[in-house]
Amino acid sequence: MKTSATSGAAPAGTGSARDESTRDRVARSILTNGPSSAAVLAERLELTPAAVRRHLDHLLEEGLVESREERVYGPRGRGRPAKVFVLTDSGRHAFHQAYDDLAATALHFIAEAGGDEAVAEFARRRAVEVGQRYRELVDAAPESDKAEALAQALTADGYAASTAERGHGAQLCQHHCPVAHVAEQFPQLCEAETEVFATLLGRHVQRLATIAHGDGVCTTHIPGPAPVSSVSDGESARTAR
Repeated sequence: MKTSATSGAAPAGTGSARDESTRDRVARSILTNGPSSAAVLAERLELTPAAVRRHLDHLLEEGLVESREERVYGPRGRGRPAKVFVLTDSGRHAFHQAYDDLAATALHFIAEAGGDEAVAEFARRRAVEVGQRYRELVDAAPESDKAEALAQALTADGYAASTAERGHGAQLCQHHCPVAHVAEQFPQLCEAETEVFATLLGRHVQRLATIAHGDGVCTTHIPGPAPVSSVSDGESARTAR
């Protein structure tokens, strides 16, 4: 990723070249890990906070990142929300975002010819085809590792996905979306993808956030398995009576 337009390439080993390389690391860390504060970036990349802020200022000036208040899901703690940095559309383009105006044009044509249901059917077919490629990997994984297997499959397709435990379940995070601009116009793509996740994992999943909707990360909640009751069927029946 080249984050600055220069009139000529700097000689290898110069401060300019080193700065550009480090700046790319900062931007790529945001892409891979989602919205990040300057302090978190400094710790993650083993840089000084001052160095990270300098690179962030440069990325902000070029319009490749933007700052926003951290979005908190659930109860908010005391104090002001932390300021985090996310990639802008231009920043995502710099990482060769794989979407094409032709795709949006084709979907607009489908919508005009067949309406929203035709777009939804296209989205479902596309998602099912993708899900079929993932199924073998997900099915082969133990129940506790299926979400991670899905994340690995998504990462291989350019979604930079990861999982994290959240209470009685997990969250699947996609830090990059190759079709974000098209999905912004046609949310049916996100809806169909969520349905395929549920089918692959055998659970009712819930989409909490999407890059196409303006969030920094596509986040899907995956509930854990239902707890097994320690009460026998006979005892349950007696209790019911």
